[in-house]
Amino acid sequence: MTQITPAALASLAGSVPDSVVSAAELRASGVSGSEIAAGCRAGGPWQRLLPGVLLLSSAEPSRRQRLRAALAYAGEEAAITGLDAAGLDHDLDVRAGSEVHVLVPAARRTAAAGYLVVERTARMPTPVERDGLRYAPVPRAVLDAARRECDAVRLRALLSAPVRHGLCGVAELRSELDAGNQNGSAAPRAALRAVSDGVVSLTEGLARRVARGSLLPPPRWNVPIRDVTGALLGVVDAWWDEVALGWEAGAQHFRLGPQPPGRDARLSAAGVIMLRTVPEVLRRDPDGVRRDLVEAFRRAANRVRPPVHALSDHLPGG
Repeated sequence: MTQITPAALASLAGSVPDSVVSAAELRASGVSGSEIAAGCRAGGPWQRLLPGVLLLSSAEPSRRQRLRAALAYAGEEAAITGLDAAGLDHDLDVRAGSEVHVLVPAARRTAAAGYLVVERTARMPTPVERDGLRYAPVPRAVLDAARRECDAVRLRALLSAPVRHGLCGVAELRSELDAGNQNGSAAPRAALRAVSDGVVSLTEGLARRVARGSLLPPPRWNVPIRDVTGALLGVVDAWWDEVALGWEAGAQHFRLGPQPPGRDARLSAAGVIMLRTVPEVLRRDPDGVRRDLVEAFRRAANRVRPPVHALSDHLPGG
């Protein structure tokens, strides 16, 4: 077979998702074994990411390309788990070159290779597809990562972050922990007990996600509001102090202390604009809630700010 031309190489790379392809697929498309070997030599246009899996580029592979290569190597039934699947890369610093953790059915004998950690499991989850890649559901992914985490601080952050971001609840994590392999579960179980005592509710996690996507300034969370005399008006779930806008998002169990009688009337009488959203709407229509927030912020900004103030000992926002 004649040597594949640069133009043909470029065309081939452009037709392959993320420029990641198996050697078997290349051979099936008409590229010979010798051409594959030549393309992967030092200084060549391609590189091997894992045994039998190539990147049709000489550039440093991206995290996504490493993930796709992991699935190509591990097979059609494999699913990415751990931090990549949990969606916590920004919280917990998943570096581009760090290991990728995949699950495969127990009957498969796929071996670990390179940056890839392969875990055979009899509890293969139903994968969730995102952007063309297969992932384990969040509770499973979080607990798979937790069983491998040795640092106590990172472990607690790992278990609290998905709840704080509204990705899953403490009860779901506890259920997954109980259902899974008990080897290596002692530290996650202890950390989860600590997390369940202080982590925000799933509803508040959803509210935080909605607020982050609204393009408004970051609010403060769980904030006691007082009038000019110092009297407590109430505690609001989220507070934009610059315009005295409060948001009630249904996270009632995690407020700072009991609400005073007639809280809503007191806040309104003091001039506070309050937006109220029930948890079901948070889940069903987050974009609509964001529009409501923006409109409420606009109304609050267009009136004279009332003389109310927020206490400084609020819980930090996320």
